[in-house]
Amino acid sequence: MATTTLESPSRIPLRSVLNPQGQPTGVFEPLAMARRPDTLSGKTVYLVDVGFAGGYEFLEEMAAWFSRNMPETRTVLRRKRGNMFLDDPELWAEVKDKGHAVIFGVGG
Repeated sequence: MATTTLESPSRIPLRSVLNPQGQPTGVFEPLAMARRPDTLSGKTVYLVDVGFAGGYEFLEEMAAWFSRNMPETRTVLRRKRGNMFLDDPELWAEVKDKGHAVIFGVGG
C-alpha cells in the first residue's frame, strides 16, 4: 500500500491511499486453460454464478437447457460466496473434486 503526503491550501496534510485489492503491478506468466473434455456425457458441469446481476437467472436457464438437450450431463448450480472479487476456496475445491467442467456465469 502506498501513501503520499501532500500539502493542502490550509496546510493540513492530505493522504492518498491505494486499495490493496486494486490492479496488480507485477509481471505474471500466462497459464494455459484446462483441456476440454472430449464429451460431457456422464460428466458433471458446475454452473457458477460469480455475483453479476442476472447471472444466476441465466445459469438457471442453462441448467434447464442441459436437462432438455443433454440429460446424460449432470449440472450443479452454485453461487460463489462473497462478491465477484473475493475468493471462495471451498467452492473451488468442490469443483475440482466433484466436477469435470465449470461454466462461470456473468449477467448483464
